[in-house]
Amino acid sequence: MKRNQYGVISYEPSRAYNGYTLFAPKGCKDIWLMDMQGRMVHHWPIPEVPREYGRLLPNGHLIYSCKGDEDKRKKAGAPQLSGRGGLMREVDWDNNLIWEYEDPFSHHDFYRMENGNTMVLRYAQVPQEIMGKVEGGLPETEDEGKMWCASFNEVTPEGKVVWEWSSYEHLDPVEYSICPLCDRREWTHGNACVVLTNGDILTCFRNINTICIISKETGDIKWKWGRGLGELAHPHDPHPLPNGNFLIFDNGAHRPGVEVNLSMVIELNPKTQEIEWEYCGSPPSDFYSAVCSGAQRLPNGNTLICSTTQGRIFEVTEKGEIVWEFINPFYGKIEVGIVNWVFRAYRYGPDYEGLTGKAISPRTLDSWNGLYSTSAFQE
Repeated sequence: MKRNQYGVISYEPSRAYNGYTLFAPKGCKDIWLMDMQGRMVHHWPIPEVPREYGRLLPNGHLIYSCKGDEDKRKKAGAPQLSGRGGLMREVDWDNNLIWEYEDPFSHHDFYRMENGNTMVLRYAQVPQEIMGKVEGGLPETEDEGKMWCASFNEVTPEGKVVWEWSSYEHLDPVEYSICPLCDRREWTHGNACVVLTNGDILTCFRNINTICIISKETGDIKWKWGRGLGELAHPHDPHPLPNGNFLIFDNGAHRPGVEVNLSMVIELNPKTQEIEWEYCGSPPSDFYSAVCSGAQRLPNGNTLICSTTQGRIFEVTEKGEIVWEFINPFYGKIEVGIVNWVFRAYRYGPDYEGLTGKAISPRTLDSWNGLYSTSAFQE
C-alpha cells in the first residue's frame, strides 16, 4: 500500500455508491463528512476528543461518543482500558448540543433505539469468585487484581437506566475462555452494540472470539458463533443485513495456525452458520488491521470497509474490486503514538433523510485549514 498518498487515491464513479462518508480521526477533535472526491462538505468541531466514531441520525443530528473527564473516571473506579469514553453527545447540524449522557464506565459503542432510548456498552468488574474461574489469558496480567467484562445499560433521554445486563452473570468462565495471547485485565472486551428489531442485542466479544445475540427478555445467550478453531480471530462490528445475514469485520489477530496475520470481511448466514461472502486483500497482505475497524454493506451491493490501523477507508464490489479508496490525512495522538487511525466510517446517500435540506458545501482541505484540531496534514 502506498503510504505517501493521502485523500482519495482511486475512484470509479460509475461503479461506486456515490454519497457522503462520515468519519472521526482518532486523537483529533473533529468529525467530518466527506464527498466522493475527498472534499469535506461538513465539519463538527467538538470540545473533547472523540473516542471511536459518530453516526448521522435520520433527523440530521450527529450522535457520537467522546472522552469524558478523567478525574471523574478515576473517582468512579473506572478502568483505564482501550476504547474508554465516558460521554455521549447528540448535536444538530450546527453543532448545538441536543442531548448528553455521562457514564465513566462506557466504552466503544452505543445504539440509538427506535423508542428514543440509547443502549450503552460499558465495563463491569467481574466478581472475585468468578474471576478465579475464568480460564485462559496470560498469567498474572489482571488489572491490579481486577478483571473487567462487558455490560449493557439502556438509558432514557433523561438518563434513567431502565435495563441492565452483565456478561459475568450469563457466560460460563470455562467455556468462554480468554485468548491465550491476551492479558487477563479483560475477560470479554465487548466492542459492538446493535439492538435488533425484536429488541435483542447483537454484540461482539473480541477476547473470546465470539459474536452473539443476547435475549432482551431473559438475558440469556440465544445465538453464538466464532469459538471454533480459526472461525474468528478478534472480530469487530457485527451487524445485520437486509437479507438476515450478518456482516463482520474479522481482524485476524492471533488466528491459530497461520504464519501471517490477515484481516477479512465476511457475510455469515446465522441460520446455517455458513460464510456466504468474504473479502480478503489482493494481495491478502495489503489488508490487515489488528484492532478496531468495521464494514458497511451499501445499497448497490458494494461494501465500504474501514481498516483502522491503515487509516484506510475503501469500497469494494461483490467481486472484491476496489472502486473507491481514501487514506486519512489527519493525524492525532493516542495511547500508541501519533496515528491516522479511523475506528469506523459510514456512507450516506444523497437521498438519506438526515441530509434533507442541509447545506452541503464541498471544500478542499486547504480551505478548512485552521478550522480543525490537527495540523499534521501530510502533503
